[in-house]
Amino acid sequence: TIVAFAGPSGGGKSTIFQLLERFYQPTSGEIKVGDYNIDNVSLSSWRRQIGFVSQDSAIMAGTIRENLTYGLEETYTDEQLWHVLHLAYAEQFVSEMPQKLDTQVGERGVKVSGGQRQRLAIARAFLRDPKILMLDEATASLDSESEAMVQRALEKLMENRTTLVIAHRLSTVENADLIVVMDKGQIIEQGTHTELLDKHGVYYQLHQRNFEEN
Repeated sequence: TIVAFAGPSGGGKSTIFQLLERFYQPTSGEIKVGDYNIDNVSLSSWRRQIGFVSQDSAIMAGTIRENLTYGLEETYTDEQLWHVLHLAYAEQFVSEMPQKLDTQVGERGVKVSGGQRQRLAIARAFLRDPKILMLDEATASLDSESEAMVQRALEKLMENRTTLVIAHRLSTVENADLIVVMDKGQIIEQGTHTELLDKHGVYYQLHQRNFEEN
Protein backbone atom coordinates (compact mmCIF):
# COMPACT_ATOMS: atom_id res chain seq x y z
CA THR A 1 0.00 0.00 0.00
CA ILE A 2 1.18 3.51 -0.80
CA VAL A 3 0.10 6.27 1.59
CA ALA A 4 1.01 9.86 0.68
CA PHE A 5 1.06 12.89 2.96
CA ALA A 6 0.28 16.21 1.29
CA GLY A 7 -0.47 19.73 2.46
CA PRO A 8 1.01 23.19 2.89
CA SER A 9 4.56 23.65 4.15
CA GLY A 10 4.69 23.38 7.95
CA GLY A 11 1.53 21.26 8.07
CA GLY A 12 3.14 18.39 9.99
CA LYS A 13 4.17 15.93 7.26
CA SER A 14 7.80 15.65 8.39
CA THR A 15 6.69 15.43 12.03
CA ILE A 16 4.64 12.33 11.15
CA PHE A 17 7.77 10.74 9.69
CA GLN A 18 9.85 11.66 12.76
CA LEU A 19 7.23 10.13 15.06
CA LEU A 20 7.19 6.95 12.98
CA GLU A 21 11.00 6.79 13.11
CA ARG A 22 10.75 7.34 16.89
CA PHE A 23 12.96 10.40 17.06
CA TYR A 24 10.51 11.48 19.73
CA GLN A 25 7.47 10.01 21.46
CA PRO A 26 3.86 11.08 20.92
CA THR A 27 2.60 13.18 23.85
CA SER A 28 -0.74 11.38 23.63
CA GLY A 29 -2.14 8.41 21.74
CA GLU A 30 -0.04 5.57 20.36
CA ILE A 31 1.37 4.37 17.05
CA LYS A 32 0.43 0.85 16.04
CA VAL A 33 1.20 -1.62 13.30
CA GLY A 34 -2.03 -3.58 13.13
CA ASP A 35 -2.87 -4.08 16.81
CA TYR A 36 0.77 -3.89 17.94
CA ASN A 37 2.14 -0.79 19.67
CA ILE A 38 5.52 0.06 18.12
CA ASP A 39 6.82 1.09 21.57
CA ASN A 40 6.93 -2.62 22.41
CA VAL A 41 9.59 -3.20 19.73
CA SER A 42 13.21 -2.36 20.52
CA LEU A 43 14.36 0.83 18.80
CA SER A 44 17.14 -0.88 16.83
CA SER A 45 14.80 -3.66 15.66
CA TRP A 46 12.12 -1.14 14.66
CA ARG A 47 14.52 1.02 12.67
CA ARG A 48 15.87 -2.04 10.87
CA GLN A 49 12.40 -2.43 9.34
CA ILE A 50 12.54 1.06 7.79
CA GLY A 51 14.20 2.27 4.60
CA PHE A 52 14.37 6.06 4.16
CA VAL A 53 15.18 8.00 1.00
CA SER A 54 15.03 11.79 1.28
CA GLN A 55 15.32 14.75 -1.10
CA ASP A 56 19.01 15.05 -0.36
CA SER A 57 20.21 11.61 0.68
CA ALA A 58 23.32 11.63 2.85
CA ILE A 59 26.58 10.40 1.39
CA MET A 60 29.62 10.06 3.64
CA ALA A 61 33.27 10.53 2.81
CA GLY A 62 34.41 7.00 2.00
CA THR A 63 33.95 4.41 -0.71
CA ILE A 64 30.86 3.36 -2.65
CA ARG A 65 31.01 0.05 -0.74
CA GLU A 66 31.09 1.80 2.66
CA ASN A 67 28.17 4.01 1.71
CA LEU A 68 26.04 1.04 0.61
CA THR A 69 26.68 -1.02 3.76
CA TYR A 70 26.71 1.83 6.30
CA GLY A 71 24.85 0.86 9.50
CA LEU A 72 24.36 -2.77 8.47
CA GLU A 73 25.78 -5.58 10.58
CA GLU A 74 25.89 -8.27 7.88
CA THR A 75 28.79 -8.83 5.50
CA TYR A 76 27.91 -8.54 1.82
CA THR A 77 29.63 -10.01 -1.23
CA ASP A 78 30.55 -7.90 -4.25
CA GLU A 79 27.91 -9.84 -6.18
CA GLN A 80 25.19 -8.71 -3.74
CA LEU A 81 26.35 -5.09 -3.95
CA TRP A 82 26.39 -5.13 -7.76
CA HIS A 83 22.90 -6.65 -7.70
CA VAL A 84 21.40 -3.77 -5.67
CA LEU A 85 23.27 -1.24 -7.82
CA HIS A 86 21.68 -2.90 -10.87
CA LEU A 87 18.21 -2.67 -9.29
CA ALA A 88 18.79 1.04 -8.58
CA TYR A 89 20.04 1.82 -12.12
CA ALA A 90 23.42 2.68 -10.61
CA GLU A 91 25.45 -0.25 -11.96
CA GLN A 92 26.73 1.52 -15.07
CA PHE A 93 28.12 4.68 -13.50
CA VAL A 94 29.78 2.75 -10.65
CA SER A 95 31.36 0.30 -13.11
CA GLU A 96 32.87 3.28 -14.97
CA MET A 97 34.54 4.65 -11.81
CA PRO A 98 38.30 4.11 -11.40
CA GLN A 99 38.10 1.76 -8.39
CA LYS A 100 34.47 0.75 -8.93
CA LEU A 101 33.03 -0.29 -5.49
CA ASP A 102 36.18 0.96 -3.76
CA THR A 103 36.10 4.43 -5.36
CA GLN A 104 36.22 7.29 -2.85
CA VAL A 105 33.18 9.57 -3.26
CA GLY A 106 34.71 12.57 -1.45
CA GLU A 107 33.39 14.73 1.38
CA ARG A 108 29.56 14.81 1.22
CA GLY A 109 29.72 12.83 -2.03
CA VAL A 110 31.21 15.64 -4.14
CA LYS A 111 32.45 13.15 -6.76
CA VAL A 112 28.94 11.95 -7.64
CA SER A 113 26.05 13.95 -9.11
CA GLY A 114 22.70 14.51 -7.39
CA GLY A 115 21.00 11.81 -9.46
CA GLN A 116 23.81 9.35 -8.80
CA ARG A 117 23.66 10.12 -5.07
CA GLN A 118 19.92 9.37 -5.02
CA ARG A 119 20.43 6.07 -6.86
CA LEU A 120 23.12 5.04 -4.37
CA ALA A 121 20.64 5.82 -1.56
CA ILE A 122 18.05 3.63 -3.31
CA ALA A 123 20.62 0.83 -3.73
CA ARG A 124 21.32 1.11 0.02
CA ALA A 125 17.57 0.78 0.68
CA PHE A 126 17.40 -2.33 -1.56
CA LEU A 127 20.23 -3.84 0.50
CA ARG A 128 18.33 -3.20 3.75
CA ASP A 129 15.23 -4.84 2.24
CA PRO A 130 12.93 -2.86 4.57
CA LYS A 131 9.31 -3.73 5.32
CA ILE A 132 8.42 -0.03 5.52
CA LEU A 133 9.72 2.41 2.93
CA MET A 134 9.62 6.15 3.68
CA LEU A 135 10.19 8.61 0.83
CA ASP A 136 10.53 12.36 1.34
CA GLU A 137 10.05 13.45 -2.30
CA ALA A 138 13.24 11.75 -3.39
CA THR A 139 13.18 13.24 -6.90
CA ALA A 140 12.44 16.87 -5.94
CA SER A 141 15.82 18.44 -6.68
CA LEU A 142 16.82 16.52 -9.83
CA ASP A 143 16.89 17.41 -13.51
CA SER A 144 14.31 15.65 -15.70
CA GLU A 145 16.65 12.92 -17.00
CA SER A 146 17.91 11.97 -13.52
CA GLU A 147 14.37 12.23 -12.13
CA ALA A 148 13.04 9.70 -14.66
CA MET A 149 15.78 7.20 -13.78
CA VAL A 150 15.38 7.68 -10.02
CA GLN A 151 11.59 7.37 -10.34
CA ARG A 152 11.97 4.01 -12.14
CA ALA A 153 14.30 2.78 -9.40
CA LEU A 154 11.86 3.91 -6.70
CA GLU A 155 8.92 2.17 -8.37
CA LYS A 156 10.92 -1.07 -8.33
CA LEU A 157 11.86 -0.51 -4.67
CA MET A 158 8.21 0.14 -3.69
CA GLU A 159 6.96 -3.23 -4.94
CA ASN A 160 5.46 -5.40 -2.17
CA ARG A 161 6.25 -2.92 0.62
CA THR A 162 4.31 -0.52 2.79
CA THR A 163 5.36 2.85 1.35
CA LEU A 164 4.84 6.26 2.97
CA VAL A 165 5.52 9.32 0.82
CA ILE A 166 5.78 13.02 1.66
CA ALA A 167 4.51 14.83 -1.42
CA HIS A 168 5.72 18.26 -2.41
CA ARG A 169 4.64 17.87 -6.02
CA LEU A 170 1.22 16.24 -6.20
CA SER A 171 1.87 14.70 -9.63
CA THR A 172 4.14 12.14 -7.91
CA VAL A 173 1.38 10.75 -5.66
CA GLU A 174 -1.71 10.70 -7.86
CA ASN A 175 -1.62 6.88 -7.91
CA ALA A 176 -1.29 6.46 -4.11
CA ASP A 177 -3.82 4.15 -2.44
CA LEU A 178 -4.53 6.85 0.15
CA ILE A 179 -3.63 10.55 0.31
CA VAL A 180 -3.67 12.20 3.74
CA VAL A 181 -3.90 16.00 3.64
CA MET A 182 -2.42 17.85 6.62
CA ASP A 183 -2.50 21.46 7.75
CA LYS A 184 -1.35 22.99 11.05
CA GLY A 185 -0.69 19.56 12.54
CA GLN A 186 -4.16 18.20 11.77
CA ILE A 187 -5.43 15.68 9.22
CA ILE A 188 -8.05 17.67 7.33
CA GLU A 189 -8.82 15.41 4.36
CA GLN A 190 -8.08 11.89 3.22
CA GLY A 191 -8.99 9.77 0.24
CA THR A 192 -7.77 8.86 -3.24
CA HIS A 193 -6.65 11.51 -5.73
CA THR A 194 -10.02 11.40 -7.54
CA GLU A 195 -12.06 11.50 -4.31
CA LEU A 196 -10.11 14.50 -3.00
CA LEU A 197 -10.44 16.44 -6.25
CA ASP A 198 -14.21 15.84 -6.17
CA LYS A 199 -14.37 17.40 -2.67
CA HIS A 200 -13.06 20.75 -3.97
CA GLY A 201 -11.25 21.26 -0.64
CA VAL A 202 -7.64 21.95 0.33
CA TYR A 203 -6.20 19.15 -1.86
CA TYR A 204 -8.11 20.49 -4.86
CA GLN A 205 -6.68 23.98 -4.25
CA LEU A 206 -3.13 22.58 -3.87
CA HIS A 207 -3.58 20.58 -7.08
CA GLN A 208 -4.77 23.65 -8.99
CA ARG A 209 -1.78 25.66 -7.73
CA ASN A 210 0.64 22.85 -8.67
CA PHE A 211 -0.95 22.61 -12.11
CA GLU A 212 -0.58 26.36 -12.69
CA GLU A 213 3.06 26.34 -11.57
CA ASN A 214 3.89 23.50 -13.97
